[in-house]
Amino acid sequence: MKIEIARHHGMCFGVRDALRKTHDLAQSQPVTVLGELVHNPLVQAHLSTLGVRHGDLDSPGEAPTEAVVITAHGASDARRREWREQGHAVYDTTCPLVRKAHRALECLVLAGYHPVVIGRRDHVEVRGLVGDFPEAVVVLEAADLEAIPADASRIGVISQTTQPLDRVEALVAVMRDRFPGAEVRLVDTVCQPTKDRQAALADLCARSDAIVVVGGRNSNNTAQLVETARRLGCRAWQVERPEEVEAGWFRRQDRVGVTAGTSTLDETVQAVVERLRQVAKEQESLGLFDALKAIA
Repeated sequence: MKIEIARHHGMCFGVRDALRKTHDLAQSQPVTVLGELVHNPLVQAHLSTLGVRHGDLDSPGEAPTEAVVITAHGASDARRREWREQGHAVYDTTCPLVRKAHRALECLVLAGYHPVVIGRRDHVEVRGLVGDFPEAVVVLEAADLEAIPADASRIGVISQTTQPLDRVEALVAVMRDRFPGAEVRLVDTVCQPTKDRQAALADLCARSDAIVVVGGRNSNNTAQLVETARRLGCRAWQVERPEEVEAGWFRRQDRVGVTAGTSTLDETVQAVVERLRQVAKEQESLGLFDALKAIA
């Protein structure tokens, strides 16, 4: 069994910055994170050891500490304002690339476009993106386009930063077919780390039989990596921890690729690789035993 790690994988700069800022803040005062700082249970456990509390972004004022942290996924301006009005000191760790998506959506609305966001409606980033624009339509599948007003003459589109670009472009193409008389303008807000990881995965899949994707269950970009690997013809599994890797997933001659979502620690990726190496050694020993048994 051969093991190869994707050229681009794992934690992005936005997540690292959010962790660093929250870690430093927790050293100086009690703090509450409004939601999951990043979609990674191991990171959440580490923050708990620092005394970091957890609150609900959508419940302004209901936090046990004066200092509250907006996560890397961002929030609407309205929600930030509500927390400040309740007397909280708001510290913002929103990823700069998520901020870019917020600005793009605002500019489209100001220019007179009907706003459309491609992404998961229930995801915290998407809720933040549309929070200041109640008229915005969220779409993820072609069927969702029915929610766009039929008389819209100008449609402005952005996407959740962790959506695969090919999905975004495919939906926009369908949108243009559905609204032939409308101007459909796409502003590409898929973040570069997502693009890099998707491209590196496609390259890895060309040389792999199976893919292990390391990342949190609630991580959208991790789920998209699994989906892409399967679409490209590889068997694929998602794990949060090395102990979740099962030897029965693999054949002795498999070429196994490893990648990770943008919230995944380097240490976790390496631990999963070590577990795979252990599986490979076990399979090699089993193969030698079978060979000797056949000779006997």
